[in-house]
Amino acid sequence: MFEVAISPAVNDDEAALASPFVKCLVRLIRAQDSHGSWDGKADAELLADFIVSKEQRRTIPIIGDPDPDVLWRLDKFYTAVALAIEERSGLMASPMIEMSHEGFGRVLFTAGRLVVLSKTVRDVHRFGFETFCKLAAAGTKLVDDAIAAIDAYPEVARA
Repeated sequence: MFEVAISPAVNDDEAALASPFVKCLVRLIRAQDSHGSWDGKADAELLADFIVSKEQRRTIPIIGDPDPDVLWRLDKFYTAVALAIEERSGLMASPMIEMSHEGFGRVLFTAGRLVVLSKTVRDVHRFGFETFCKLAAAGTKLVDDAIAAIDAYPEVARA
């Protein structure tokens, strides 16, 4: 019998797509589909726009207003971070995104009275990740950082 060789990148992508953060992002995107047009699509197809290679990134100009599709993806990514924080901590996490028309800004996450995460965002025009693994790692790291802040100051977070 012939054995099919599966490249490590395929296995890494499958593992990334199975990560809790990416599953949360997929659920959020599917919840936005009010007409069922994404029902038959695989998770990788739904997240394909989040993947931006180095070559693609270089071709995107940083001058001008960010594309509405990019802003939508940015919003969905950080909303998924907030939902993952809620799932792990049991506290409602709220993302607040302040963005200039030039694509620079800040993202804050609060849980109770505690700011659990503050991140400067720049080059929104080029928002994306090189691989599904990097997408999963970036989201998971933000969630882990927020959970660490909640664990460090639980009385403030629960106030």
